[in-house]
Amino acid sequence: MKTTLKPMLIALLSCSAILGSAHAQQPAAAPAGKQQKTIESFLRNYYALGPDYTLAVGNPKPLGTSGISEVSIDVKGPDGGDTVKMYVTADGHYLIRGEVSDLTSDPLAANVAKFDLKGAPVYGNPNAPITIVEYGDFECPVCRNFHDAVRGILPKYPQAKLIFKDFPLDQVHPWARTAALAGRCAYQQDPKAFWKMYDLIYDNQELISATDAYDKMSDFASRAGLNVDTFKACLSSPQAAAEVNASLENGKLLNVRSTPTVFVNGRPLTGADPHALQQYLDFEVAKLKAPKN
Repeated sequence: MKTTLKPMLIALLSCSAILGSAHAQQPAAAPAGKQQKTIESFLRNYYALGPDYTLAVGNPKPLGTSGISEVSIDVKGPDGGDTVKMYVTADGHYLIRGEVSDLTSDPLAANVAKFDLKGAPVYGNPNAPITIVEYGDFECPVCRNFHDAVRGILPKYPQAKLIFKDFPLDQVHPWARTAALAGRCAYQQDPKAFWKMYDLIYDNQELISATDAYDKMSDFASRAGLNVDTFKACLSSPQAAAEVNASLENGKLLNVRSTPTVFVNGRPLTGADPHALQQYLDFEVAKLKAPKN
């Protein structure tokens, strides 16, 4: 599920927009302050972002000698907010939305280097060569779809393991954090029990509400064979909260903005498309089978 709640904000994440004339011949760098004001004015007008929205445009950061600078834009409104990256040309005429790829580096390896998987639950052979990392929210219905899909797909791929990372969307899902804490506390008692909680929460998602989430999690803990008193004490512990927060920050480092966001050996996949997941897994399996030069 997207953290951005309005279509106009979601549109910031893709496609492209243009500022100014297309006929600048010799680009001259625009002053950063003026660029920021121009970008803010353009976005406010284009997306009808009135006074109930705050828009903070960061300082442009040059991307090498490309003539393009990266700009971080924070958007906050009544229903939540998001931070997006956009790009502006040196002359200040063009604003680009989308993804910029560096052809001289391996973006998948860069993603893998950013993962913090210490203490994260692992399903499958820990030494499996294909790593699926899921940044998920237990209250997100699309995450439940992914859960249902991966439960049928993983047994077909013994070469793969699944690692779960918490990414509760607190602003839109009122009991997601309680469920994330429950998962962490189950893992602390018994790493294998995490996956029982994982199934129980997703399988009963429609029966859980913000008012009864604590009781539901305690019941699931009992059904997972955990010590319920220890589990309840853990739910309010600073350690569990810190672990969930650390997982969120790690996801943000990888530009996770929606759930589920999944990485297959560093290759990102947003949503719960089982066909795309199988395509990625098949590709990685074929690489394992290919003769090595």
